[in-house]
Amino acid sequence: MTTKIKLTLVLLFLAFSTFAQEKQRSESPAQKEKRMAWWEDARFGMFIHWGLYSLPARHEWVRSHEKISDKAYQVYFENFNPVDFNPVKWAKEAKAAGMKYAVLTTKHHEGFVLFDSKYTDYKAPNTQAKRDLVREYVNAFRAQGIKIGFYYSLIDWHHPDFTIDRFHPLRPDDNKPDSVWDNLNKNRNMARYRKYLLNQVTELLTNYGKIDILWLDFSYPGKHGKGKDDWGSVELLKQVRRLQPGIIVDNRTDLKGYKNAEDFETPEQVGPEELMKYRGKTWETCQTFSGSWGYFRDEKSWKTPKQLLDLLITSVANGGNLILNVGPTARGEFDYRADNALDSIAYWMHANNSSIYHCTYAPKEFVAPANTRLTYNKETKRLYVHLMEYPSGTIKLVGAKKMVRYAQFLHDNSELKITWDNEGDDLIINLPTDKPPYIIPVIELILNK
Repeated sequence: MTTKIKLTLVLLFLAFSTFAQEKQRSESPAQKEKRMAWWEDARFGMFIHWGLYSLPARHEWVRSHEKISDKAYQVYFENFNPVDFNPVKWAKEAKAAGMKYAVLTTKHHEGFVLFDSKYTDYKAPNTQAKRDLVREYVNAFRAQGIKIGFYYSLIDWHHPDFTIDRFHPLRPDDNKPDSVWDNLNKNRNMARYRKYLLNQVTELLTNYGKIDILWLDFSYPGKHGKGKDDWGSVELLKQVRRLQPGIIVDNRTDLKGYKNAEDFETPEQVGPEELMKYRGKTWETCQTFSGSWGYFRDEKSWKTPKQLLDLLITSVANGGNLILNVGPTARGEFDYRADNALDSIAYWMHANNSSIYHCTYAPKEFVAPANTRLTYNKETKRLYVHLMEYPSGTIKLVGAKKMVRYAQFLHDNSELKITWDNEGDDLIINLPTDKPPYIIPVIELILNK
């Protein structure tokens, strides 16, 4: 290749890069709304936290919590052998539960990667798995029509250049002077680690086709912490947008205020009451079936099916999404408790998903009766009343008399008789004595358009 041709190619690349950056900076609110539309319509996704921590099976932060050394943690790398890994089965379970997108941990804080990265030997192909597990996940979920998301940890407790901070397994005691920290980090170089991080994110966004969502996790500025400068977040996000212009990105790179860097807020492991505070924002709550993200064999704090549905319904009723996490075992299977939870959600979603997809919070004219949550489809002009507790006899919607023309249960489209409060404009819905066979029955109200 001649010098002139090389120069021309460089100039073309720089021109394209400049154009992409200008496009990023100039995205209008309407363009962003169009880019985000599928995600806001979907409302429900699956998170999958899986890595070497599935072997100790006592929390994905086990290495930090127990201050495990590289040498001691190596036993999990040597014994990682997911003989029952079947991403097609995972994808079918996600689809049955009504999940429209999925996000897999391609690398968690421990530093182990599930894909065939050329920048590290600490990867699934070098374990007994002997293959790129991310590629199999992508192929399986894409075949089921599920949008593809990658989680990539900004943190890396295995990389020799990642400086020891307040979460690192090799951290000193809190009361140690700064000189001790400095000595531990004297041969570590975050500039080299930033390059490694950028290279791996580039691999993920180059080698697997169209990627719909990117979760980068997480920042913790302050003393012995890390933020945007440590990650090189500005350049990282520019690269992400260049490689995948349509991608949706979370808000954990410490770039609040940087235009188009973050697309949604991420309230984590909070209850339904807290989620009500996010109405009017663009957000997704990330939740687990239990208290741990990774597989935790002996954990007992599992949410009930009703609690899980409450999180989903409350998210949509306040204009947000729910991404619900599964932590597969070291054999590569969903734990039986996760299977049971997914089955219960699948049963409810089969009959009631119209109250979730394409829905948001109700118009201000509608006031939710006690022990209910309202969702609303702006396109079909239908209002959904979720009965969190099944009432006796009737339910009243204050001031709704002139706005509703028909009522039915959503699960079977059976009519519910409606009457009017003679002393006002309230709508009275008459309910059967027997509660329908769903944890949370849903009433569909067809509105006067």
